[in-house]
Amino acid sequence: MQAARGASLSPGGGHGATTRTYVRLFAGVALIAFALDQVTKVWAAAELQGRDPVEIIPGVLSLSFLRNPGAALSTGAGFTLVLSLVAIGVSIGVIRVASRLRDKGWAVGLGLLLAGALGNLSDRIFREPSPLKGHVVDFIDYGVFVGNVADIALTVAAVIIVWRAWRGVRIDGTREEKS
Repeated sequence: MQAARGASLSPGGGHGATTRTYVRLFAGVALIAFALDQVTKVWAAAELQGRDPVEIIPGVLSLSFLRNPGAALSTGAGFTLVLSLVAIGVSIGVIRVASRLRDKGWAVGLGLLLAGALGNLSDRIFREPSPLKGHVVDFIDYGVFVGNVADIALTVAAVIIVWRAWRGVRIDGTREEKS
């Protein structure tokens, strides 16, 4: 099979990029977002715990320390162990899928998904009251709910993943055939 001049024969039009390139992008995004989450949680625990909220944009955004035993909006507070096990399963699944990456959007989206899952999972494992039942450090107060960098990573990951799927782009960079 011959491709048109300048066209890539590899899936996803990767312009010569190998799967290793996309896995590196995935791992780099995951590592940076996870590190940012952990550093900001350590900072929040040291600087915000026991203090009044710090207003950034009055009535819209502030910094306010909270330990969350549940999921979003503190739902599922009685299911912390289940949430921990789900995060472990998601993390393993994402890592397994990463070996098939051939698309930048999917690499970034899955990297953020892994960082978010591991960021909150690490709180559940290492923070009080006990392993796999620890409370997540939240400190970014949007007025309606309080979250953290891991939550932002999860939200952005969801948007990217839905967008790539909606556009018909598969993880391996190939496109779904439109009928």
